[in-house]
Amino acid sequence: MFAGRNANVTAVRRKNNEIIFYEVPRKTTPWIQNLKKIPIVRGVVAILESSAKGSQHLNFSMESYAEDELPADKDKEDVPGGKEEKKGWSLSMIVGVAVAGILSFVFGKLVFTVVPALIEQLIFGHAFKNIIVHNLIEGAIKILFLLSYLYFISLTPLIKRLFQYHGAEHKVISAYEAGAELTVDNVQGFTRLHYRCGSSFIVFSVLVGVIVYSFFHWDSLWERVYLRVLLLPVVLGFSYEALRFTNALRDLPVLRFLGYPGLWLQKLTTKEPTDDQVAVSIASFNRMLELDRQGVRS
Repeated sequence: MFAGRNANVTAVRRKNNEIIFYEVPRKTTPWIQNLKKIPIVRGVVAILESSAKGSQHLNFSMESYAEDELPADKDKEDVPGGKEEKKGWSLSMIVGVAVAGILSFVFGKLVFTVVPALIEQLIFGHAFKNIIVHNLIEGAIKILFLLSYLYFISLTPLIKRLFQYHGAEHKVISAYEAGAELTVDNVQGFTRLHYRCGSSFIVFSVLVGVIVYSFFHWDSLWERVYLRVLLLPVVLGFSYEALRFTNALRDLPVLRFLGYPGLWLQKLTTKEPTDDQVAVSIASFNRMLELDRQGVRS
């Protein structure tokens, strides 16, 4: 999936090798655009918006995959009158998938925020009084938890394939930014790691959380958990600003290291893509550029 100025585009290769596109024009909502101008707040808005849109596009690709796996005589639904009709996406379906994506992100973030705090409290709760030390251990547990989770899910064929497409996206973007012609051979020569990836945001959310939580004292386990949940939007907002800051400095030789933790994490969240996967990513990116040139708006 690629996001352009005017549309978000996902390309999917069907079983017959046809590449189809899912195109969603980018809508401009005034009050959301105003929120995106406010530091900290814009980070939370952008993350929720990305979760909603990402879920729609992922659901489209999963539906396409599922249709290819259906028997030939079941790929269409029988309707009265003997005609066959393929169901499309209704507004309620799109909204439902978007809401599900946001809720999934929030739930996942809560799990990765609360569980490490609970584990640290149960093991080290009475070992020392220093809040900062507790937060550092909690951050270490969170990173270990995250790395273990990503490693084990990457072993499954479906997630490995998803991570390969993630790597293909990065290669295409890197090739485009370098001014290279978008051919499979050229794109494969670029790295699958990219500074602006959302994986970097995950790392920053852990590091920023350690700092933010250190400003708030807690006396009990439930107070600690309550503060983590309450401060989650603040952590997300500051993490987004940290990501923007490191992106702005990525061309400075001395400060490039600020983005390295996110690049290291991408070694888990991306895999080397096949030529076919790169070809799909190139098709999606080119279609996105085409829609941008056309100035498509809804």
